[in-house]
Amino acid sequence: MEPIPEDWQRALTIVAHPDDLEYGASTAVAKWTSQGKTVVQVLATRGEAGIDAMDPDTVARIRSEEQLEAARLVGVDTVEFLDHPDGMLEYGLALRRDLARAIRRHRPEVVISLNFRETWPGGHGFNMADHRVLGLAVADAVRDAANRWVFRDLDEEPWRGVRFAAFASSPRETHYVDVTGHLEAGIASLRAHKIYFDNLDGAFDPDAMLTDRTREAGRRVGVPEAVTFELIEL
Repeated sequence: MEPIPEDWQRALTIVAHPDDLEYGASTAVAKWTSQGKTVVQVLATRGEAGIDAMDPDTVARIRSEEQLEAARLVGVDTVEFLDHPDGMLEYGLALRRDLARAIRRHRPEVVISLNFRETWPGGHGFNMADHRVLGLAVADAVRDAANRWVFRDLDEEPWRGVRFAAFASSPRETHYVDVTGHLEAGIASLRAHKIYFDNLDGAFDPDAMLTDRTREAGRRVGVPEAVTFELIEL
């Protein structure tokens, strides 16, 4: 694997749910914001279907607040929610249009998202529908945002400045970010989702999970701690 290029200033993260970024990608975000880069977060949903024992409207409020705090802890000031329905994201023009608008509005050089492949690294588990749908729509929306003849009803001017999209936790990892020295911020960001984690089935240790994951990736690429991505040039 090669290190992700860092000769850029503006990134846009796009994921499906609150907490999607915090399992690794936010640790990289902490590094980038410490370098003075600007990172904006866009979430397709508010994660309202994520806690079985609570009313979805209550969950949406709680998880939105937790995401705002998680973002703050890694140096992100701007978080936007597109309010698509959690658990029912549909690949199609409506989602692509919203994502293309966000890309045109924020004009990033880099787009960061989450694994959209069918499985997780090592072939473990089957990736959920929202992740698969969202990641594919992100890749297509980067091209949509650049083409002035696609979504001609949008007021925002086309944006052709995205150099690449990088998808965290992919089984087809190609690049890494050396996050040595930024793990503490990443853990704090993950722990911000406290109410959500408290309502999961079974015990979950954010500190151990993220520490083990970043150190194992670091061992493979030759640094103390790393986060891996699948980089796609579009």
